[in-house]
Amino acid sequence: MLTVLDHPVVEDRLARLRDRTTGNGEFRQVVHELSMLVAYEALRDLATEAGTVETPVASGPCRRIAETVLLVPILRAGLGMVPAVQGLVPRSEVAHVGLRRDEQTLESEVYLDRLPHDLRGRRVVVCDPMLATGGSLVRVCTLARDRGALSVQALCLIASAPGQRAFEAVHPDVPVTCAAVDPELDEHGYIVPGLGDAGDRLFGPPLG
Repeated sequence: MLTVLDHPVVEDRLARLRDRTTGNGEFRQVVHELSMLVAYEALRDLATEAGTVETPVASGPCRRIAETVLLVPILRAGLGMVPAVQGLVPRSEVAHVGLRRDEQTLESEVYLDRLPHDLRGRRVVVCDPMLATGGSLVRVCTLARDRGALSVQALCLIASAPGQRAFEAVHPDVPVTCAAVDPELDEHGYIVPGLGDAGDRLFGPPLG
């Protein structure tokens, strides 16, 4: 259930994303570009419906997206992926979930839950740039499943091998699409080599 993009364009964007000298503005732009590429691959099974389009020459058959996707960014870093996915799939809604990680235990605690209580019949797409320990992604996918989501999938930019194994142990049927899988985590739960703190590099360090 793991798909890792393999393309020269993806590799180039990953190099820029990882580079410690990449500034916040460029980092946000590269996250946008990579998120669109990941979503393009992950959402190839979107439901469509037949229609007709009028071209400058004549009318002809076409297909249009026929389902509304629920995007669930894990705050705060997941917010950086949403505009790209919405640009690709305008028929989408957004529900935020915020998790706070205990830096000692590395366990995640939900502090904001805007998921609808009834998700029956819905496709839920969880956006989390970094699948590190897997704890946050497990919590959010469990919430979606417990509320009856028809399908749940995850879009990430970089995953760690141990985090992916931990996630798959709990949600073996939830597809994960990402741009890279790194081999390990450090003692603080950061992906190695990774790219550092995605939230800080997108939005700057927390204030206050």
